[in-house]
Amino acid sequence: MNSKTKLKTIDLVLIGAFAALMAVCAWITIPGTVPFTLQTFGVFITFYLLGGKRGTIAVLIYILLGAVGLPVFSGFKGGYGVLLGTTGGYILGFFFSALVMWALYRPFEKIEKKNKAAKLLVPFCEMLIGLLVCYAFGTAWFMIVYSRTKGALSLATCLSWCVIPFIIPDLIKIALALLLGFRLRPFVPGK
Repeated sequence: MNSKTKLKTIDLVLIGAFAALMAVCAWITIPGTVPFTLQTFGVFITFYLLGGKRGTIAVLIYILLGAVGLPVFSGFKGGYGVLLGTTGGYILGFFFSALVMWALYRPFEKIEKKNKAAKLLVPFCEMLIGLLVCYAFGTAWFMIVYSRTKGALSLATCLSWCVIPFIIPDLIKIALALLLGFRLRPFVPGK
């Protein structure tokens, strides 16, 4: 077995393991005024540890597993009905977040290599931009689906329901993904 085959096998194992990690993170609910899951944490740490290509593939596999009916989404739900529902846009937004973070990966990596102080700041910026993409896609989706099923909804109301309560928890999840990922990154093959 040559080294390219080994690397591909390792990649497949890592992608599968991190798709499973995202499912586990989706099942973990943190109670509060507005309960939230660790799904975004799973997406961020996957991207940070696997990089652009492998991270994006892992996110896509996670979404596809849920789309075919496996209970990988929040509340042990699965199926395309979840993706087509009002909050399905946020799950689909994970994929677009991963694509954007992947697109930023190479240019930001050059900054990170030149400036050692940017080791955590650069991935933080990538994740923050990815989070904004997820918010934008998910909010637009929510407004469209909600308007078709229940009536018109203002952007301010949608943001107050779907984004504002999650900003602080999501920033904490980014910080945790960075801190944990920074410690684990040297042990991930191919990174």
